[in-house]
Amino acid sequence: MPEARSTNPPLDTSARHQGLSRISVGDIAVRLFHERGYEATSATEIAEAAGLSRSTFFRQFRSKDDVIFADHDELLDHISAYFGQDHPDPWIAVCTAAIMVFDQFHARLNIVRLRDQVVRESEILRDRETVMVSRYEKTFSAYLRRQPGVSALAAIRFAAAVTATHNFELRRLIRAAEPFGPDELISALAEVRRLLRPSDGEADAAGTASTAPAPIVVAIFPASTPPADLARLIAERVGSAAP
Repeated sequence: MPEARSTNPPLDTSARHQGLSRISVGDIAVRLFHERGYEATSATEIAEAAGLSRSTFFRQFRSKDDVIFADHDELLDHISAYFGQDHPDPWIAVCTAAIMVFDQFHARLNIVRLRDQVVRESEILRDRETVMVSRYEKTFSAYLRRQPGVSALAAIRFAAAVTATHNFELRRLIRAAEPFGPDELISALAEVRRLLRPSDGEADAAGTASTAPAPIVVAIFPASTPPADLARLIAERVGSAAP
């Protein structure tokens, strides 16, 4: 059976402006917010620390709260490109995309942990993070809804479960004393597929073709029928009902 595996393809982090990449500017902003506080740090100070003019900064980022989520923008672009490829199993493709996100944050764990501290201290950033998380869920759902035979409800339900499962494991990683890999996320997402992946006309959660339910035979006999005759007669009825 095909399985969602941990992958870590390189992100396209080529600069959208000359100089530092967007992610690098975002990392600078995270460190400044962590050192000085979110409210005490201005967009101008971030631009200066990154070697950018203020106008260049605002051409690349709408606000100072957007800049620290620049890696999310890159990841969402990367996932969209991944979904643009052919995948034999769209449910596994969505799980693989979630694992790709986990892998990228795992590779940048130090800065991701700093950002988590900054976000937890700012209501503005917590709200902004919630919006960002919803973009992943909507991207997963939109991809599934484009697949033949996938209902809108099935797509929305599956995307929500995958996103919630990923976020649970990512927060565990961020706050764990010792880093851990994606194995538990992979197992949890396999369980999501087992529970939520539709099976009507499609492969079931184990990756095998679904089959029609077995016929039900109802037989009525007198209570005085001897057990041996009863067993024989039932076997005959079941045999005659077989396709």
